[in-house]
Amino acid sequence: MDCLIDWPEPVVRVQSLSESGSATVPPRYIKPPADRPCFDSGAAREVNIPIVDLSAGESEAAAAVSAACRDWGFFQVVNHGVSRELMNGGREVWREFFHLPMAEKQIYANLPATYEGYGSRLGVEKNAIFDWGDYYFLHFRPLYLKSHDKWPLLPASLRETVEEYGKELRRLSERVMGLMSLGLGLESRRMREEFGGEEAAGVCMRVNYYPKCPQPNLTLGLSSHSDPGGITVLLPDSRVPGLQVMHGGAWVTVQPHADAFIVNVGDQVQVLSNAVYRSVEHRVVTNSEAERLSMAFFYNPRSDLPLKPMPELVSPTRPAMYQPMSFNEYRIYIRKRGPQGKSQLESLKSFTV
Repeated sequence: MDCLIDWPEPVVRVQSLSESGSATVPPRYIKPPADRPCFDSGAAREVNIPIVDLSAGESEAAAAVSAACRDWGFFQVVNHGVSRELMNGGREVWREFFHLPMAEKQIYANLPATYEGYGSRLGVEKNAIFDWGDYYFLHFRPLYLKSHDKWPLLPASLRETVEEYGKELRRLSERVMGLMSLGLGLESRRMREEFGGEEAAGVCMRVNYYPKCPQPNLTLGLSSHSDPGGITVLLPDSRVPGLQVMHGGAWVTVQPHADAFIVNVGDQVQVLSNAVYRSVEHRVVTNSEAERLSMAFFYNPRSDLPLKPMPELVSPTRPAMYQPMSFNEYRIYIRKRGPQGKSQLESLKSFTV
C-alpha cells in the first residue's frame, strides 16, 4: 500500500498540454503501434450496441438486458426515468469546472489511495505510458469515504446538481441490477444481496475530460480495459463519439442514442454470474477538433466481501470459474497498474477450469 500514498512522478494536466498549442503529443502519451486507434471505417464499426427500452414490461426488459450482457457486455437504456434537464445540467456544471483556472482545480488534486478529486493518471507504475485525459473522481457511498472537502465549490450549482444526479443514478443502477438478476433466472434482489445489500454497495463517479489532441492517431483518451467493479452507467458526450467496445474481435465505435445512458458489465458481475455475463474491454479515442466529457457512475459491491460465483449458477457441468477475492483486494491491483485489459480477472480463474 505504500506505493498508493503518492504518484511516483509529477502530475501533468493533459488539458494544459492541449492548450499549449503544441502540434505533437509528448512521447509519454504515444501508445505502442499495436495499441493505437484505427479510424478507418469498416463493417464492424457500423454496428451499434443494443438499445433497451426500460418502459417495456419487466420480463421483456430483463430478457433484453440479459441478452445484451451475454453477447456484448454493453447496452444503452432509454426511457430510464432520469430527466433530460438533470442529464444536461450534470454535463454543464462539470464542463464549467474543467474550464476554471488551473489554480481553482489544483485545490482538489487527488492521490492514488482513493482517487477522490482532480486527477490525470491511473495507476502508479513509474514511467508508464499515459492516457490523454483528465478526470474528477467522487465517492457517494459508503458514507465514510464521502468527503465534501473534495466536492468542488465552483461552479456554485455543482454540489447540488451532483447530489441529485447521484440519487437518480443509484436508483437506476439498482433497477438495472434487478433486471440483470431476473435475466439469470434469479430473484431481482439476488445480485444486490451479493453486493452486500443496497445500503452497503459502493457508489462513486468519475467525470472524464478529454481535451483536443493534436495527434489522435497516436494516443488514447483511456486505454483498453474492463471495468473492475459491478456495473457502470455512463452518460456519454452526445456531440462527439469516442467510446469503442471490443466485439467479435473488432473495435466498435458506440453511437450514443439521444438521452440514453450506456450500461456495461463490470468484472465483479462476470465473477458473480460465473461468466454468463461478460465484462468487455473498451477504450476511448481522442479527437483533434473537439473536447469530450463523459460521466461514469459506478455501482460496486461492498469492498470487504469476498466475491465468487453465485451457487445457483454453479453445477457439475459448469463449475465455479473464479476464486474468491474482495473488491478491495481487486481494485488495489488496478490502482497499482492502471488499465491493463482483463489481466486481473484472468488471474482469478480457477485452476480447474
